[in-house]
Amino acid sequence: MLTLDKVYHAAYVLKNVIRTTDLIRAPKINREAEVYLKTENLQNTGSFKLRGAYYKISQLSEEEKAKGVIACSAGNHAQGVALAAQHSGIPAIICIPDGAPISKVENTKSYGARVELVKGVYDDAYRHACELQQETGCTFIHPFDDPDVIAGQGTIGLELLDQLPDLDAVIVPVGGGGLIAGVAFAVKSLNPKCKVYGVQAAGAPGMVHAIAEGKPDALERVSTFADGIAVKCPGTLTYDLTSKYVDDVVTVTDDEIATAVLTLIEEQKLIAEGAGAVSVAAAMFNKVDIKGKKAVCLISGGNIDVTILSRVITRGLVKAGRVADMTIELADKPGQLREIAAIIADHGGNVIHVRHDHGGLDTDIVGCFLSIQMETRNHQHVKEIRDAISAAGYKIIHSTKVM
Repeated sequence: MLTLDKVYHAAYVLKNVIRTTDLIRAPKINREAEVYLKTENLQNTGSFKLRGAYYKISQLSEEEKAKGVIACSAGNHAQGVALAAQHSGIPAIICIPDGAPISKVENTKSYGARVELVKGVYDDAYRHACELQQETGCTFIHPFDDPDVIAGQGTIGLELLDQLPDLDAVIVPVGGGGLIAGVAFAVKSLNPKCKVYGVQAAGAPGMVHAIAEGKPDALERVSTFADGIAVKCPGTLTYDLTSKYVDDVVTVTDDEIATAVLTLIEEQKLIAEGAGAVSVAAAMFNKVDIKGKKAVCLISGGNIDVTILSRVITRGLVKAGRVADMTIELADKPGQLREIAAIIADHGGNVIHVRHDHGGLDTDIVGCFLSIQMETRNHQHVKEIRDAISAAGYKIIHSTKVM
């Protein structure tokens, strides 16, 4: 059973293991609200997951510890379990989806755990872990649907109320639901007036679906770069707690998540993985009502693979209107590129890539296509440049969508 006493006990057990992560004011996230960031991306192992994993393992009997532990994870729970097992001097087997970021896989191995890569997503790794648990007799450390794990995550709620006693709302990433279940239980138990909102990736809306259907049920598929919350089905316990204590669960698109990642880098000098940035995306794009309120965005993790980060930044730039593409149909004659470039430069744009292609069967024999990528300030700036090129008599056949 999950109780407030258990959450407080978890805080006591964890006090010499975890960091009490900072709460940072972030005025540019949403100018109509007083927004703060709870920086669990700066937690030991780079994620909140250490809290629940360590507390769960601390509560095992000596007999259970002797048999070792097994877990499944998209990467962050894996690192939490591996480090907690290492501290306890017990063996750990971790099943991770084969598409998880390499950094998460290698970090898990660095803590001494045996890693099993499983084809598919989290739910496939879960099934394989259950099979191995039956074969080995290890204790299974569930990533979210366990009262001890949820209590460990709930310690974040206690910290938030200590750091900002008069907060009005907390925005929390949701995958399987362990984080929001723990945070919502702790916050609502001590401050029932505080709103708690959950956020999922639009391509992995398992909790949203469960609430709509009145029960947790597996989605057929999930698709999002936010691998830490790419879960087909929330837990039974986490669903019950979310239904009882959470005010609403919303979704954000991958483009909105990418914009949030970029904003955190530029404005706050913080690195967040996709799953960790969904709370910020919800605040930025007004997916929840925080106008005039003190609201905390929980950044749940910062373990993003650097090979993905560059693509995420590019998507974020496009979403924000900072990079724009345009294809123009021209007559294939000297001086055309110079004239187009001059228009862009006169309006403050910066050309960063140009491609010239001869026309096809559906164009004039002497026609060509000029594809341009440019740096711009925002969507209004893109529109100004596009209008200026059209006004000069050029035919734009494709342009980045202006929001």
